[in-house]
This record gives sequence, C-alpha cells and structure tokens, in this order.
Amino acid sequence: MKRLISTSNAPAAIGPYSQAVIINDMVYTSGIIPINPEDGTIVNGGIKEQANRVLKSLAALLKDSGTDLSKVIKTTVFIKNMEDFPLINEVYASFFTENFPARSCVEVARLPKDVLIEIEAIAYI
Repeated sequence: MKRLISTSNAPAAIGPYSQAVIINDMVYTSGIIPINPEDGTIVNGGIKEQANRVLKSLAALLKDSGTDLSKVIKTTVFIKNMEDFPLINEVYASFFTENFPARSCVEVARLPKDVLIEIEAIAYI
C-alpha cells in the first residue's frame, strides 16, 4: 500500500510531488532544500546553516513518517560546490552519529531556488 506523507514540519512541496512516500515499511523522501518550514524563506548563511536546516527538516519529515534518522539506510546529497564537502560532513556527522547510512554526494550545476544543498533519504520504519 502506497501512502503519501505531507507535514508542515518540513518545507512544503514546490511542485507536483510528495514530501515523502511510504511503501510497506520503507520511507522515500523527496529532496529537501534549506527552506524554513515556518515561513517558506531560504535559510540565510552559508553551507553549514543550509545543511543544518535541511537535516532538521529531514529529521522532522522522518518523525512524521513514523521513523527517525537512526533508520536511514541511504542518503543522496546534492551540493553546489564540492569545496563545501568538509563543512557538510561536519554538520552531517552531528545528525548521523553512528551506524552511518550509505551515501552519495554529487556536485551539481544548480539546485532549486539556487540553494547550496539538497538531501533525499530512504529509511525503514
């Protein structure tokens, strides 16, 4: 059974997609960008501030999907500048502290709303 997840605790979808989809006991999130879910604005600051907002939103979306960061099995991180990789790792390690998920990190030419980072995840419930 496919179940669509929508929460006000993470940025609203900015297109024709769901924030997350649950199939069986698996959660697949859409890419999350650093938008403040309270007012819809892009987070001010650099990559650390944007990565922190994205991971907070990811944690909230997973919670509202019935799971949490400890059950993430794979993330895909899209970044504007590979030079930011060490700073992203610093923030990432503050959210994922053990039993790290598999991860891909890809530098891209451009992200929605010209943000610096986007992260999607797959987790189990």
